[in-house]
Amino acid sequence: MDRTVRRYVVSSYLVFWFMVLFLCGGASMILHASPVVMRILSNICAWAPTICLLAGFRYFCPDMTIRDFYRKAFSGKVTVLSLSIAALITIAATLFSVYMLSMLEGNDFASYWNLGNDPFWASFLFAVTTGPTGEESGWRGYLRPYLNGKYSFFTASLIQGIIWAFWHAILWFVDSDFTGVQMIPYILSNVIVMTGLCFVINLFMEEHDNLLYGIVIHFCFNFLYCFLQVGILFYVILSVVYLCVIGWIWLYRKE
Repeated sequence: MDRTVRRYVVSSYLVFWFMVLFLCGGASMILHASPVVMRILSNICAWAPTICLLAGFRYFCPDMTIRDFYRKAFSGKVTVLSLSIAALITIAATLFSVYMLSMLEGNDFASYWNLGNDPFWASFLFAVTTGPTGEESGWRGYLRPYLNGKYSFFTASLIQGIIWAFWHAILWFVDSDFTGVQMIPYILSNVIVMTGLCFVINLFMEEHDNLLYGIVIHFCFNFLYCFLQVGILFYVILSVVYLCVIGWIWLYRKE
């Protein structure tokens, strides 16, 4: 990985971690901000990869303008069928994991879902304006083409997944209900699942080369978590599901 790309990754990490610790942490502990304000601030933090990219655009992308960058990022052909399949794979992985959890724990499938206090439209809006639109310009628009041009599909997806997962590392400790030994499967699940999502995104973007696929897949994954109420066993199951997804994509790509 060349120096320019390394600096982008490091700056995205540092800016995000700084925003989480000082922007969100200060608002919560000092100003005692309301849940709505905290939700808005967390969405702003998710834009760190795009903020870093645009703030240092002349350094990171010296040969193009911002307009050219986004024109290229969304230039690939999009089909309703392929976009629907990408969304359904992501949704099905989560729903199947909840189903398996309900079978293992002997509870109703519906018992793991809670619409909460926010209106449906608000949950939808928050889900759209966080990672899907805040992160994808950086991770899939900028980092993905570089890694795919330098490494094989499998290696590029693996590296991207690890970078993406550990970017979230600060949240594992400040925004998680899990502590102690449960942190181990939770962290492993984050790494495995995000790597699996990278494989899914790269599979579709390799053929269509349009950032919309990354945004839709990211949204479909995040949106369901607005309503999920699950324990650590769910993350273990989800990890196994995404390991199977990675294995299937690996076999599919070998043909």
